[in-house]
Amino acid sequence: MDFTIVIDTREQAPWDFDCQTVRAKLDAGDYSVAGLESAVAVERKSLPDFVHTVIHDVGRFCAELEKLAGYEAACIVVEGDLDRVLRGLETAALRGARPESVLGAALWLGLTYGVPVIWCGSRQAARAFTDAYLRMFVRLRVEGGVRP
Repeated sequence: MDFTIVIDTREQAPWDFDCQTVRAKLDAGDYSVAGLESAVAVERKSLPDFVHTVIHDVGRFCAELEKLAGYEAACIVVEGDLDRVLRGLETAALRGARPESVLGAALWLGLTYGVPVIWCGSRQAARAFTDAYLRMFVRLRVEGGVRP
């Protein structure tokens, strides 16, 4: 299967993948697949960036989510552990926000826009999830929904 991941040119700390990648401006999201840029996207957020975005800059982010909501498949991948957030172990990343507010904002975004927030626990897990998500989308597109 020919598979090239597109990394948005604005992505400041891009992941490395075990496949071909290309840098290009994406209309929405940080990662997509060459030839399917308007069908699938993953928006990557570090935990501090996610908290800042959903608590302090949600208006701008909603414009991005409006675009992602029109895609066949899109998600927000957070390089953070929800359990640690809820237990109050990420106080620096929360920047004064209450854990319940962060969870509530994540749920509101997912239910309002149909773009789920995936808590991946770490940068490495988020990268692995994104790679698998994009590959599965391509597989389903190419093989017409054949189960793995």
